[in-house]
Amino acid sequence: MKIQDLLKERILIIDGAMGTMIQKHKLSEEDYRGTRFANFAHPLQGNNDLLVLTQPQIISDIHKEFLSAGADILETNTFNANSISMLDYHMVDLVKELNTAAVKLALDAAAEYTAMNPDKPRFVAGAIGPTNKTASLSPDVNNPGYRAVSFDDLVACYTEQVIALIDAGVHLLLVETVFDTLNCKAALFAINTVKEERGLDIPVMVSGTITDNSGRTLSGQTAEAFWVSISHGNLMSVGLNCALGAPQMRPFIEEMARVAWVPISCYPNAGLPNEFGEYDDTPEGMAAVLEDWCKEGWVNIVGGCCGTTPDHIRAIAIAAAKYAPRPIPVQVEVSI
Repeated sequence: MKIQDLLKERILIIDGAMGTMIQKHKLSEEDYRGTRFANFAHPLQGNNDLLVLTQPQIISDIHKEFLSAGADILETNTFNANSISMLDYHMVDLVKELNTAAVKLALDAAAEYTAMNPDKPRFVAGAIGPTNKTASLSPDVNNPGYRAVSFDDLVACYTEQVIALIDAGVHLLLVETVFDTLNCKAALFAINTVKEERGLDIPVMVSGTITDNSGRTLSGQTAEAFWVSISHGNLMSVGLNCALGAPQMRPFIEEMARVAWVPISCYPNAGLPNEFGEYDDTPEGMAAVLEDWCKEGWVNIVGGCCGTTPDHIRAIAIAAAKYAPRPIPVQVEVSI
């Protein structure tokens, strides 16, 4: 069954946080290096994407924990598996290998759980992060016209990752945690170019991030403006993730549900980080907030971002199962 058909039947569940689940293992520099990179010349601790090569069992186990909790959509561990982000670790040459290995781990886990219950097929989304650079803003306050990356640089970066993810067999692509709409546009340009060149119709999700209670992305757009800016992108869904906890995200999801003519996704953090950098929202508390959105008819895909565990996803899945998915509005054509 196609995921687009399932979206008409029920609210789907996307998995929870990969990064904070990895942190629970308290991995050392040596753990990140493994045998293969034991003598690598640069520090590797914190390069979570590398773990698909050096600690694949940990990544596989995390995937399976989220699937066991009820996730329909599994994100690959490839948030930073792109040439721009990997430059920090001097591992640009590993981009294809990282994406290939990450997809295999996720596909194997998804296939195992689909086989257990064929009536609940599991899907693998190739996770495409925003990179660590912004095309819209200068990193130098003394030189506002400077840009650390160009649109063409981003397109080349995203094209490499998109090709690797598609070749490895992902079911859909997820451009997530978008803080700069221009970065997102570069990703969509890369995706749609590859799709056109290959004659593919792979579904694409986009998820932006509202950075604070002002209700705007880092590059200054409201949720509605963000949607309008990317609505041409032939998307399966649009939504929000990260940055905020569920209570703070409520008005922005409501706004996006009001204007978008595609399914809405939302996977908030488990609250805002406390003074120790930890997340305090309980599974029950977070599920109660998301259940309200389901009841209001605002969402089609729900799950969790930073700090969310399998327990959070399980509670959210139970809550979401009580409600029908958001009806998709008819797109209105405007003549000028």
